[in-house]
Amino acid sequence: MSEVTLYHDPACGTSRNVLALIRNTGEEPTVIEYLKTPPDRSTLKQLIAAMGTPVRDVLRQKGTPYDELGLDDPKWTDDQLIDFMLQHPILINRPIVVTPLGTRLCRPSEAVLDILPRPQRGAFSKEDGEAVIDAKGQRVAQS
Repeated sequence: MSEVTLYHDPACGTSRNVLALIRNTGEEPTVIEYLKTPPDRSTLKQLIAAMGTPVRDVLRQKGTPYDELGLDDPKWTDDQLIDFMLQHPILINRPIVVTPLGTRLCRPSEAVLDILPRPQRGAFSKEDGEAVIDAKGQRVAQS
């Protein structure tokens, strides 16, 4: 079983880049397509707690019913926001990665590099061509 779990949306470029960065370490992660297999309440709460972020920071706005549901209203409690995410998994921002070194919402995709247990094994560029890792497996300095 893999040390790394990715809550993934294959339609999301950031999520695809994170998957590729994980694989660039030689690790084949456990991939959970969370739109097909959403986490249950307990798992979602555990993920949010492990990330150490407010529930609101895990809500995705773009391409979701966020505005229609009025989720920017401060009246919603954390439990109510989690209810919305369970009813509409598209509201869960992605990708979320779990490793022995931590749990993180990996936006931007390079955020995954801080929690991967293995080093990068070679050069890597994002789908848009932006270089992230050089041929020696080191991060490329961003200007």
